[in-house]
Amino acid sequence: MNDKEIHEAGLGSKDYLTIMIAGQRFGIPILQVQDVLRDQKVTKIPLAPPEVAGSLNLRGRIVTAIDVRRSLNIKNEDIPLKKTDMSVVVEYNNELYSLIIDNVGDVLSLRDDLFERNPGTLDPIWKDVSVGIFQLDGELLVVMDVPKLLDSVNVE
Repeated sequence: MNDKEIHEAGLGSKDYLTIMIAGQRFGIPILQVQDVLRDQKVTKIPLAPPEVAGSLNLRGRIVTAIDVRRSLNIKNEDIPLKKTDMSVVVEYNNELYSLIIDNVGDVLSLRDDLFERNPGTLDPIWKDVSVGIFQLDGELLVVMDVPKLLDSVNVE
């Protein structure tokens, strides 16, 4: 089905940036993504919650760096870290946040009619930061609810 046929059938689609966190593929709506960064120098913030890795300078703006593994309660010894982290910069409540993740994948354009609510068997921690899933070839793409993730860290 081409784009014209999809539009005529009333089937919309959305684009998602795919990311990997501890072996699980997540999708972030592309309209929420401001930037993608390679390993950055993060300055620790005293007395910050454990999920806050620190802050970084992005073209003159101070950006709060969030360790997504910590936010999802994933212990680093369970699934080894890569040598270089990547991060996805998102905007929430007029502030920039750098979500530190394991890896960035592709941008996928997925049809709205293939979107499903969170299944009951989805890990409860992932369910808390997800709006739903897409079933891809042999794996789940968990669609991340970025505002919920950031609210769970109490970044205000």
